[in-house]
Amino acid sequence: MNDLVQSPPGEVADCERIMEMIPHRFPFLMVDRVVGLVKDTSAIGIKNVSINEPFFAGHFPSHPVMPGVLIIESMAQSAAVLVVFSLGDDAEGKLVYFMSVESARFRKPVHPGDTLHVHVTKRQQRGPVWKFSAEARVDGNPVAEATFAAMIMDP
Repeated sequence: MNDLVQSPPGEVADCERIMEMIPHRFPFLMVDRVVGLVKDTSAIGIKNVSINEPFFAGHFPSHPVMPGVLIIESMAQSAAVLVVFSLGDDAEGKLVYFMSVESARFRKPVHPGDTLHVHVTKRQQRGPVWKFSAEARVDGNPVAEATFAAMIMDP
């Protein structure tokens, strides 16, 4: 499936809805929209990468590249939206903390003007601990992948 042509089945969260669900704000909100939200299963976070991002001023000014750790953060925020969506209104405003990042791989650089599609899949849940796998794509091509765990907690 080409990410750019067809919207996947499932619910959609726009930027305003995302900010109701998770506490992140500019300049650290790394997801603009989440599509294909399927409760307890998967979601696709979308990040429009702009030259105006504050990190580009220092992350290779002559050759701007989105830092890999921020791609991983985009994965985590997309997963946090999936967690809150899956748990319902009672989970809104809670924090989803990283516990571990495993098997992170970076395949290609992400540049200003790219649209990052972050495919997040729930692998396991035990109580407040959730495990995910994720793949970030640009124009349908993999740019990064990781597996990670997170825990949902009250602030």
